[in-house]
Amino acid sequence: MSIHKYSYNKTFRLESGKRLKGLEIAYHTYGRLNTRKDNVVWVCHALTANADVFDWWPGLFGENDLFNPQDHFIICANIIGSNYGTTNPLSINPTTGLPYYLAFPSFTIRDLAAAHELLAQHLGIDKIKVLIGGSLGGQQAMEWSILHPERVERLILLATNAQHSPWGIAFNESQRLAITADRTFFSNQPDGGAKGLKVARSIALLSYRTYETYGATQLETTDEKQDYFKASSYQNYQGEKLVKRFNAYSYWFLSKAMDAHNIGRGRNGAENALKIIRAQTLIVSITSDMLFPPEEQKFLAKYIPGAKHVSIDSFYGHDGFLIETKQISNAIAIFLGKVHPAAHNRSLQSLT
Repeated sequence: MSIHKYSYNKTFRLESGKRLKGLEIAYHTYGRLNTRKDNVVWVCHALTANADVFDWWPGLFGENDLFNPQDHFIICANIIGSNYGTTNPLSINPTTGLPYYLAFPSFTIRDLAAAHELLAQHLGIDKIKVLIGGSLGGQQAMEWSILHPERVERLILLATNAQHSPWGIAFNESQRLAITADRTFFSNQPDGGAKGLKVARSIALLSYRTYETYGATQLETTDEKQDYFKASSYQNYQGEKLVKRFNAYSYWFLSKAMDAHNIGRGRNGAENALKIIRAQTLIVSITSDMLFPPEEQKFLAKYIPGAKHVSIDSFYGHDGFLIETKQISNAIAIFLGKVHPAAHNRSLQSLT
């Protein structure tokens, strides 16, 4: 693994018309680009993930996994607004010499895809063999495949959508309400809004998992308890865990970017936008996903030319796209022609 940072020496123009000076993009690479430059696997990460895909997607990416550094040149870039090395609200504003905080310019998923394109050009990559992303990462991969359809050969979209739903926006707004209820969010300090961020993460978890997941993992073993429940401890722990590694300002802007996701904007609707994609495409849905329900992935498969769709049975809801790596690896291996369909896990529905 190698860790890098690319500095863009021009002004980056955002979809809103605003400009971002001194854009820096942190990214990780694994393996080597072969002489034919046809072994690139590009990963677009989700909301609070980072560029170290081997850390957060083991089982799919790793030394002995489907996507490994012996066979592939794997790239994962940290996105604009995230606090893992790429320009974000805690970065220094070159105009003021102070961190941006809430003065950071708003951005969209389309801007994240445009930044990926800049990095690809910098690396001299003309073709991406496999472009893959789930959730917000899938939104990025989709946008990039529409902005530059000639660049992507195979596209894999997991648990994502063409336009963020009112349901998803409502969850995000509830999280932002929690953040702004913490008045320190407006204090322009690196840890501003930390208590609100903890609550926001607790809200988000409810959309990532399911009733059944909590019933199995947080169920009490005694009838006598009246307080200090497992589910309560779990929510507190997960909220504190995010606060230790993320910040409220990045979370605020990234959730806004997700809300604004709509590939049909300026393209005469989502159906027409999806028809622009030229990559061989695999769409993966999670049957228990309540945040990005399978209907949204079926819509993608209907309008992306020649797209294949596979449905994964999972106990874990939306988080299934990160957890069910054995099933997902099997589906992708078939899609890439690495195994015969007869070897496919029986818990998967067939590709359609």
